[in-house]
Amino acid sequence: MTYVLIAIISYLIGSISFAVIFGKKFGGLDVRTKGSKGAGATNVLRTVGKQAAVITLVCDILKGVISVLLAILASKIWNNVDVTVLECVAGFFAILGHTFPIYFQFRGGKGVATGIGVLLMLNWEIALVCLIFAAIVIAITKMVSVGSILAAILFPILTIIIAKAAFAAVVMSILIALLIIFNHRANLVRIKNGTENKLGEKA
Repeated sequence: MTYVLIAIISYLIGSISFAVIFGKKFGGLDVRTKGSKGAGATNVLRTVGKQAAVITLVCDILKGVISVLLAILASKIWNNVDVTVLECVAGFFAILGHTFPIYFQFRGGKGVATGIGVLLMLNWEIALVCLIFAAIVIAITKMVSVGSILAAILFPILTIIIAKAAFAAVVMSILIALLIIFNHRANLVRIKNGTENKLGEKA
């Protein structure tokens, strides 16, 4: 029951779409109808501006952080659970909520920022490597999607090599990576066609 409870709570936290909230507050629009039509900080940057994008990014990261923190607290109350698996469950469902938010017609974002928050809590060293790697890729390609996808692939690989985590945690890290890659399916098509949005381009 602990795993189910944390999964539900994390999903509900992840479902708070700050991109939609701040897009309407700062720009008077639903970002899901503009630009890339994504409910994330990158599209907020393109369609609304830097201030709204920064606030959205921070809040989306905090969704992942808070979800995993609650899992850690729950493991201290119910000590018959595997804390690592519980943290991964919390992280996965927070990202799932961001992708399919119950409060916003199940039309959400790609889960990258929330994933950063999750990864920082699961293993800050792996998070740092993934962030640096993503930053280098984005600097070279000027495409946030490429950096995000490749960093998502790197995450479970590093979990196996560096963290040497338990089997269940490795499976959850793979599921998180697959979810983020799935959320970028439209970007993959645009990358293949050479039409993907680049940093600095206006919506």
